[in-house]
Amino acid sequence: MLMFPEILKNIESFSDQNIQAERKFALQKLVDYINKKRESDETIRLNFICTHNSRRSHLAQIWAQAMAYYFGLKNVSCYSGGTEATAMFPMVVETLIHQGFQIQKLNVSENPVYTIKFTENEPAIICFSKTYNNDFNPKSNFSAIMTCDHADENCPIVQGAETRFPIQYGDPKLYDGMAIQSEKYAERSLEIGEEMWWVFKSTI
Repeated sequence: MLMFPEILKNIESFSDQNIQAERKFALQKLVDYINKKRESDETIRLNFICTHNSRRSHLAQIWAQAMAYYFGLKNVSCYSGGTEATAMFPMVVETLIHQGFQIQKLNVSENPVYTIKFTENEPAIICFSKTYNNDFNPKSNFSAIMTCDHADENCPIVQGAETRFPIQYGDPKLYDGMAIQSEKYAERSLEIGEEMWWVFKSTI
């Protein structure tokens, strides 16, 4: 089953030329990790970590899982977590819906649980805010990808991680409450999506 049309439209707009050389250098370490796992036929577990697990880490988890599917990589499981738990920010949900993902909110609470789908026949991604070592996430044999500088600086050891890569993104929270909020969240989401597209494209 193909991915949902709006997601495919966004993917088709992605280009190598939009990613600067220094970003590709940082992303290459993740490419190398994925390739090493593929060569040994091991499960690839990627845990995207940010301070509050509310914005960037969720976007990275979701786009990475979608890109693994798009490029046909098997045995890829993507996770996200924080150094503390808060809630997945509603504008992240709204942004992903506009970009073609199908999302359901499973409960009403201070930290809601969402199901997120990018195609009909694949299992939904389960998203809620959690610490990186929550029981929902792997305890060992995973790569920790630090998506914000605060988490990278304040969490020097990620227990159980085989490797740790800083792949940081600007915080769209800076634009909360501003007229350009929706635009900036969309930009950040597509930036992350494009870089995850490049990562998984580079593994084939």
